[in-house]
Amino acid sequence: MGQQPTIAITHLGCEKNRIDTEHILGLLVQAGYQVDNNEELADYVIVNTCSFIQAAREESVRTIAELVETGKKVVITGCMAQHFQNELLTGFQKQENQTGEAVAVVGTGDYHKIVNVIQQVQQGEKVTEISQAPTYIADENIPRYRTTPEAVAYLRVAEGCDYRCAFCIIPHLRGDQRSRTIESIVAEAKRLVTEGVKEIILISQITTNYGLDIYGKPKLAELLRALGEVEVPWIRVHYAYPTGLTPEVIKAFQETPNVLPYLDLPLQHSHPEVLRAMNRPWQGQVNDTIIDRIKEALPQAILRTTFIVGFPGETEEHFQHLVQFVQRHEFDHVGVFTFSPEEGTPAYSLPNQLPQSVMDERRDILMRVQQSISQKKNQQSIGKIVDVLIEQENPATGELIGRSARFSPEVDGLVYVTGNAALGSIVPVKITDADIYDLYGYTTS
Repeated sequence: MGQQPTIAITHLGCEKNRIDTEHILGLLVQAGYQVDNNEELADYVIVNTCSFIQAAREESVRTIAELVETGKKVVITGCMAQHFQNELLTGFQKQENQTGEAVAVVGTGDYHKIVNVIQQVQQGEKVTEISQAPTYIADENIPRYRTTPEAVAYLRVAEGCDYRCAFCIIPHLRGDQRSRTIESIVAEAKRLVTEGVKEIILISQITTNYGLDIYGKPKLAELLRALGEVEVPWIRVHYAYPTGLTPEVIKAFQETPNVLPYLDLPLQHSHPEVLRAMNRPWQGQVNDTIIDRIKEALPQAILRTTFIVGFPGETEEHFQHLVQFVQRHEFDHVGVFTFSPEEGTPAYSLPNQLPQSVMDERRDILMRVQQSISQKKNQQSIGKIVDVLIEQENPATGELIGRSARFSPEVDGLVYVTGNAALGSIVPVKITDADIYDLYGYTTS
């Protein structure tokens, strides 16, 4: 074939999409392609898109359009490719007097075919590689080129989702849940440790449902205990649905030293009527009970959650219930999103849709409530010595930047550190100051 073309990749969206990106990179490198992060030098640019909400789709379209306008041949992968399929190829066709165009679309269950796709487009073909119902999940044997800081890695334990929340399009984009075996996950975790990883973050759509599809019942507790044998200092669990936090799972958190007491609970709302409309009717009865049980069993638990405000039919009474819920439980970290009507979901056509101005106001109110709580929580660290994973250094000032166990990458705060420490190391830091989101301190060793 002669000299292989150079390929750049642009990643958009969530951590699950990031892992897809890393496998795409790994497969291309293994096949001998040159991968460059400079889009200007690349012959092809892969855009791994997000289609979760309208704003994400707009970012994806804008990114693709800019690349096409600059003359690039674009391969569109990920959730937006799965969502819109051939519309993207026709929407980004080559125009007169320009060379840029979309040359392929690759679905969420087909990214492992990327080398074959590139070979086809090199021959001048337009390629559509999309499984209508995605079933693929990569295991520890699929090449992976990590894009996170050296000491941090995401580890996918399952893909897809069996739930059908009224607002969510993910099952349509990523298929039903399919889990990896415990042995496969542990094997990948051990390899990550040999690469210098100090923090492994377990992700799936509903991690507390891990294993249900292959073992007949959820096996998160068994998975955590198996990973407890892996020599990695921190294991963090993302997306723990409240009903899946059984006594067995909580006990595994208690008894597995390297599993951080960090629980990301995507609660979405507190009021039973709104949760029923969201097709999460079981949750309204257990929210308070589960949170109280977690705090009793894990006094050091760090609780993060996300909420949707402005769901169709949400009244002022419903919203005030949510405000009081946040005030009562004092979560460490909260993300608030306004409802985004997604075509193809039941919520899209529900009556009593709220104006964006009302949704924005409610989001701002809830975030102000949470900011005072977050500041109080952070200030409780002042005077304490906490372990911090050092991830960056400001070359101009020498200041180090990292995270304590309380902070997950991208979504939570940072710790700004003075002193000396190697990148990728976990060091004790004396906390001297705090603000709404971040901590400040100095190394003590």
